[in-house]
Amino acid sequence: MTVARGSMRVGRVVLGVTGGIAAYKSAELLRILRKKGMDVRVVMTRNASRFVGPVTFQALSGHPVFMEMFGPDAGSHLEHVELADWTDLFIVAPATANILGKFAAGIADDFLSTFYLALDASVIIAPAMNPRMYSHPATRRSVELLKERGHIFIGPDTGDTACGRSGPGRMSAPEIIAEHAAALLGRSGDLAGIRMLITAGPTREMIDPVRYLGNRSSGLMGYSLAEAAVERGALVTLISGPVALRSHACIETVSVNSAAEMFQAVRARFPHADILILAAAVVDWRPRLRLDSKWKKGGSEAVLELAVNEDIAGYAGEVKNQVQLVAGFAAETEDLIENARKKLHAKKLDFIVANDVSRIDSGFESETNSGFILDPSGAVIELPVDTKRNIADRILDEALRGFISIRGNAEVR
Repeated sequence: MTVARGSMRVGRVVLGVTGGIAAYKSAELLRILRKKGMDVRVVMTRNASRFVGPVTFQALSGHPVFMEMFGPDAGSHLEHVELADWTDLFIVAPATANILGKFAAGIADDFLSTFYLALDASVIIAPAMNPRMYSHPATRRSVELLKERGHIFIGPDTGDTACGRSGPGRMSAPEIIAEHAAALLGRSGDLAGIRMLITAGPTREMIDPVRYLGNRSSGLMGYSLAEAAVERGALVTLISGPVALRSHACIETVSVNSAAEMFQAVRARFPHADILILAAAVVDWRPRLRLDSKWKKGGSEAVLELAVNEDIAGYAGEVKNQVQLVAGFAAETEDLIENARKKLHAKKLDFIVANDVSRIDSGFESETNSGFILDPSGAVIELPVDTKRNIADRILDEALRGFISIRGNAEVR
């Protein structure tokens, strides 16, 4: 089997925009969808064009905007059917009470509602309206009927709305909608159905209530791996130390602080994982004794006694079964390949990613990364400097190749 980099073919998405003040958010949603590599066509209602003009969506999508069923700019009378045949995913954002009622009742009186009835594809709906309208029994019934059809609802969020009222009615953030879209399209990706466990970020070993031992890891590499994996179809659980990052909306995220907490979280979930990637920068030692109150500065030097933390990689390498893959990271400042190879064999890993964290363009607190992938056979694959998101895809390519090989060998045995 050939594993092709890129993971997922370009998703063909139709973005439906209806007449609400939140239509301005749809332009940002379109930009994010394009950035994620999706090919997007836009269908607007007439009322939507009163808030944001079609020229804006045409410029952002690179395609003409569909709005009229008939008229001088309308194309083939079967254009709604042809577009429906092209579509992999239909996103309606914002979705007004009016369009929800039309969809639920099967009313087709404009291009958007007619297109919906011709569609046989996944549907994501992001409602946005006055809170009273959203809570009205008619709207609630429309939502229930559409959920029964298998449509995915994102939001609405609760907060202040444009009409001055507060309650459920705000359109969810474009980033959240886009993440759900990418995950939904990724179900046909090369990692579809694979259960992946990823660790990320630093750990903190508390000395007293205000001080801790830690490191400079931002967690971006691990979070990039998790995002790339879920968008390639994997079922991802992310175990994260304390970071200033938001995890992907479709990822189960477990927050921990110490190495002991991360070890317990990994141990509880590893038996259910197919692939474990240990990208966290776990602190090697912890204070032997944690003080309950702040350690006051005295007149002499202080002595801090340390104990060795749990070896998460060593544990996973020891207990993995014959169809599980475990990959780790080696953050080094010297003798990069030699030290990484020692760790690879000592921990019984299936491969290891070696990073020189003394460089300013890779490793800790950097948007980019570089390094090498080493496996037990002696192979070394160079990872030139690139964004951590692109490096993540390259690491996942290697993880998939190794996982397929492990499964194949197990079947032979």
